[in-house]
Amino acid sequence: MSLLKVRNIETYYGPIMAIKGVSFDVAEGAIVTILGANGSGKTTILKTISGVMDPQKGTIEFMGRPIHSLAPNKIVRLGISQVPEGREVFHDLTIKENLLMGAYLRKDREGIHKDLDLVCDYFPILKERTSQLAGELSGGQQQMVVIARALMARPKLMLLDEPSLGLSPLLVQEIYGIIKRINKEQGTTILLIEQNAPMALSLATHGFVLELGRIVMDDTCQALLANEDVKEFYLGIKEEGIRGTKRWKRKKKWR
Repeated sequence: MSLLKVRNIETYYGPIMAIKGVSFDVAEGAIVTILGANGSGKTTILKTISGVMDPQKGTIEFMGRPIHSLAPNKIVRLGISQVPEGREVFHDLTIKENLLMGAYLRKDREGIHKDLDLVCDYFPILKERTSQLAGELSGGQQQMVVIARALMARPKLMLLDEPSLGLSPLLVQEIYGIIKRINKEQGTTILLIEQNAPMALSLATHGFVLELGRIVMDDTCQALLANEDVKEFYLGIKEEGIRGTKRWKRKKKWR
């Protein structure tokens, strides 16, 4: 069953079309990844789904309901939370205050307190430092705060924008392990965009490759991991003997 359906969306930055007729589904309970180089349009897709940007064409349905014309706060109420790129914490608020901002639209006090305990179970370091200002945390700890803050909204769908950006390999492993737990234990559907292709493809079950605003590949992550173009461009593995014009012609067919 598709939780999210995106159909033929076109999104612009001024006169520039950033997303060019993109369509895809995200199944309920799945982890799906979108891969692509810088400037390919990955973040624009997430912003369009979350209502930060409006598509000029196309439709987006969440749980069978059109959401492409809704304001961001209404989309959050429906059950979509976005974890933005760049660890956007509220620097002058404590960790606890940051987490409570994620529950801003909720009215169930008892449920909010239970969820505070839940996110601190996923991120024990946050429990130890609840009164510390978020701006004083390391980059990895700030990433934990923004993921935990998004969880406080009790999302059915979480949009993750480059959660590994700027983190050490050890922290990347830890955060991806927590994302996997959240998906498995809470049933939260995950739409993940990443430049760390090996990590994303090892976590997700289905993936899309985005190039210049268009989806050029759509397959299981297992198939993408075995694809020679994905190996070369996203995993850094070049098959010996495949070079030059012949290889380039095959790549041009993506466009």
